[in-house]
Amino acid sequence: MKYALRGLKYAAAHEKNFQNQIAVSVLVIGSMFYFQVTRSEAVVLFLVILGVLVMELLNTVMERIVDILKPKVHPYARLIKDLMAASVLVSSIFALIIGFIIFLPYLFP
Repeated sequence: MKYALRGLKYAAAHEKNFQNQIAVSVLVIGSMFYFQVTRSEAVVLFLVILGVLVMELLNTVMERIVDILKPKVHPYARLIKDLMAASVLVSSIFALIIGFIIFLPYLFP
């Protein structure tokens, strides 16, 4: 647990994208309470939030691994980073769509 919290603390302190995603997560969670979403909607929103945060952490890990190998840069090094960034983008777009589906009826009844 100690090491996991240390990793989470590092990401929260040093990774700008993770910080941005935490900020958006706080806004979404606040909106969940404000609009009093159903339990099932809350569960879906929490799952989507966690999915995006996990993808960002995995992206950070892969970037660090590729950076370690930099002296022997393989042509796929950039591709690996781009693919991991794409996975975060896809999960973020998916989260945005889910958020719209859940929150639009509350915004425009």
